[in-house]
Amino acid sequence: MIVVQSLHKSYGEFEAVRGLTFHMRHGEVFGFLGPNGAGKSTTMRIIAGLIQPSAGTVTVDGHDLARDPIAVKAITSFIPDRPFLYEKLTAFETLELVGGLHRLPRAEIGTRGAELLRRFELGDWADALVESFSHGMKQRLVFAAALLPRPRLLIVDEPMVGLDPRGARLVKAVLREQCEAGASVFLSTHTMDVAQEVCDRIAILSRGRIAALGTMDELRAEAQEPGSSLEQIFLRLTEEARTEPAAEDAPA
Repeated sequence: MIVVQSLHKSYGEFEAVRGLTFHMRHGEVFGFLGPNGAGKSTTMRIIAGLIQPSAGTVTVDGHDLARDPIAVKAITSFIPDRPFLYEKLTAFETLELVGGLHRLPRAEIGTRGAELLRRFELGDWADALVESFSHGMKQRLVFAAALLPRPRLLIVDEPMVGLDPRGARLVKAVLREQCEAGASVFLSTHTMDVAQEVCDRIAILSRGRIAALGTMDELRAEAQEPGSSLEQIFLRLTEEARTEPAAEDAPA
């Protein structure tokens, strides 16, 4: 679904992403984890077509992002860690706006929009202004809007921020449902339990590079910690990567 080759992103002299190469399979939940400043959000925004890489290539479902960005964006939905919504619109008007941007038929927007609002427990709030919503309600509305056009790729950055336990359980169920329906989910989260529960494979980043990538069993083998939790593996691998000198800092 996603093929990333030799990806770099620099901001002035600071290199946020340092030669990332990995692939994500069709129909999987792919976890993308790392400490703050590891390059996760930068990579996700590059894949979503929001920022340009300094070097490297990204292919999404066979489309080269640099050559055909519209084709990539047409099949991709991005959910940021903070919901950005027009607060003077109602919940349903928000879905109408998103559906219109994707050129969905009005009848489909009406039917599917109502279904999604009910799925995210917002059916009774369809005609309420977004400004009256709690943070968790806004986050659930963003999910509903992202799923409206039936994306083949869903990129999700910190989905559990501001959600209560019921909302978090709902979102985890929806992520698995998307994969079962044939979509792919690229997920970044600091909540290790969530990643361990829902992800098929996990990449752990540190200092703009991948420290490890694989299933839980493969990560345990990489960290030489059989039976350990993802949190234990994460802390060990990112600490090892943090203490290793970067290539440009290593002695000649």
